[in-house]
Amino acid sequence: MEEGMHKDDKISALNKPLIIVEEEEDGDISQNSGVGILSVPYALASGGWLSLTLLFAIAMAAFYAGVLIKKCMDKNSNIRTYPDIGELAFGKIGRLIVSVSMYMELYLVSIGFLILEGDNLNELFPNVELELVAGLTISGKQFFVILVALIILPTVWLDDMNMLSYVSASGVFASAIIIISISWTATIGGVGFSHKGTLLNLSGIPTSVSLYAFCYCAHPVFPTLYNSMRNKHQFSNVLFVCFFLTTAGYASMAIIGYLMFGPNVQSQVTLNLPIDKLSSRVAIYTTLVNPISKYALMTTPITNALKNLLPRKYKNRFTKILVSTMMVTSTVIIALTVPLFGELMSLVGAFLSVTASILLPCSCYLKISGKYRILGCETIAIVAIIVAAVVIGIAGTYTSLMDIVHHFNI
Repeated sequence: MEEGMHKDDKISALNKPLIIVEEEEDGDISQNSGVGILSVPYALASGGWLSLTLLFAIAMAAFYAGVLIKKCMDKNSNIRTYPDIGELAFGKIGRLIVSVSMYMELYLVSIGFLILEGDNLNELFPNVELELVAGLTISGKQFFVILVALIILPTVWLDDMNMLSYVSASGVFASAIIIISISWTATIGGVGFSHKGTLLNLSGIPTSVSLYAFCYCAHPVFPTLYNSMRNKHQFSNVLFVCFFLTTAGYASMAIIGYLMFGPNVQSQVTLNLPIDKLSSRVAIYTTLVNPISKYALMTTPITNALKNLLPRKYKNRFTKILVSTMMVTSTVIIALTVPLFGELMSLVGAFLSVTASILLPCSCYLKISGKYRILGCETIAIVAIIVAAVVIGIAGTYTSLMDIVHHFNI
């Protein structure tokens, strides 16, 4: 009897704001496909052809973790957001861990957007320079990062994100356009598939698997998607179709890019494209459009959470604009200071995507279901996934940080 009452109390507690953090359904971090698809050729080049098996392994683990999220939600009808699952499993600390991992990922991906924009615009328009006062000049990537930030700034002030959501929802089509355009450049454009590549590069495996993991960081929005479905029993089937199609897209892009440019492929495959080809420009322009619309969707949940930490009297329109502007400014500063797209996205994949998309769903399910008390096949499989994810996270995070340190010769 006491156990039943305790469970009911814990379930009802999910409806109360136990920590001052607001979860936003608009903050969709599943929208990284347009970014991830640019880096998979580099990931394949880092690890060699055999590393492609790791892409499929990560995809299967991430899919299974998505199914576990559904099972967690079936245990409690009051669950509405991903942090709710963390709280049901591990209390306030669980909610905090889930929320912080989500917001850190959103923040770093937003920085990656700015770096991506700066790199690709500089590729299209080299030798651009702006003269400032006192003989100071801003040129190249730095100029375009600041320019894009100024273009993005008004979008983060908006209260209604519906229009941006519609534009951002075109990410799947954008990925298809990028694959088709790059394939066209290789075949009709004359670049060809002249590189054979290497079978395996062990030293590059941590970077490779980290970038693959970055491609599967949609899990924080799965609870929202699940609750929005009329036929919830179809969730697993829908999830399977989505994972199958996206993985096919990632694998195709990885193979095409690696065959085209081999070990010379850059962290964004668009930077290797000959800009005199129309198909190349289509791919690059498509790459540029989506981050501009997605940036505000990424940062809004963070600014709302920060605003909620303030006293009630400061929760007004001016405060939102101020916090949003400071958010954009901070991402610009980091993008200018650490303009390393591949290394940054590898860090996000290893440290945050692995945590949010694999470790947390598996750990929360074991706790909520009570399966951690039973040594069965399911428990063994989940524990094996957790151990593998921890190894990937540690190795990938260390490698990414060392790459950043070596870049600055620290």
